Amino acid sequence: MEYKRLIQNRIENNLFKKKAIIIYGARQVGKTTLVKKIQEKYNKNSLYLNADEPDIRYSLENKTSTEIKRIIGDNTFLIIDEAQRVNNIGLTLKLIIDNFPLVQVIATGSSSFELSNSISEPLTGRKFEFHLYPLSIEEILEKKTNIEVTRLLEDMLIFGMYLEIVSGSILDSQIKIEEIASSYLFKDILQFQNIRNSEVLTKLLQSLALQIGSEVSYNKLASLLNIDKDTVSRYIQILEKAFIIFSLKPYRRNLRKEIGKLRKIYFYDLGIRNAIMKNFNVLSLRQYTGALWENFVISERIK
Repeated sequence: MEYKRLIQNRIENNLFKKKAIIIYGARQVGKTTLVKKIQEKYNKNSLYLNADEPDIRYSLENKTSTEIKRIIGDNTFLIIDEAQRVNNIGLTLKLIIDNFPLVQVIATGSSSFELSNSISEPLTGRKFEFHLYPLSIEEILEKKTNIEVTRLLEDMLIFGMYLEIVSGSILDSQIKIEEIASSYLFKDILQFQNIRNSEVLTKLLQSLALQIGSEVSYNKLASLLNIDKDTVSRYIQILEKAFIIFSLKPYRRNLRKEIGKLRKIYFYDLGIRNAIMKNFNVLSLRQYTGALWENFVISERIK
């Protein structure tokens, strides 16, 4: 089943304004499906490039405007998928925007920490940024009734809301979300951040998964994992930029007090959280259903 994403209209409203469109999101969240859906409206004059392919990646690295023009040809709509894999992608996008104002370029990236670091300075004032998350209830309600969504709610709390999960069979959901978690979750983190100890990263995520709904202490996490506080902080920042978790700061009228308080950390997708914990029990067999529900509601607000 195909779902229209909430950000599609916002993206289309910002096309051909002489700025790049940058779409961030975790792997398998539906970025390619979204950009190809938008591409359908410009099919005759569009070019899709997948930077996961080595020859495509090489063709975009450190090129002059003349070389880029040969690639684009007469097309006026250019998509660069998985753009974070292209070295100095920010400079390439800058050359396209500055030299070919009639060309609309859309770049997607599964690693915001890598893509944003390499494009922030070159594309200052030259880009619109969007974030694509797992499906939201609002998006699902475009295809399903309130009754159907209510019946599926427990499955969403257990297996999450990745496009492939919601669109497929419940019988295959556990296998699919475990595959997403094991094959894609750490791919960009380990590749781009030179983190070799994935075991510590997994244990950190498991610790955070057990604390959803509770305030998180970096000092306690550091002691539990036998690493220093700065490493905990760095790993959590990386996990946030990889769209696995996000933090929620407390609200205080006094900003000084707010800064000093602990924060809560949630998962963008509960299916990923449960896959990390290897726990797909039904809600009636869980002790912390309230924490799952809290995570679900907060993540829906983020979406």
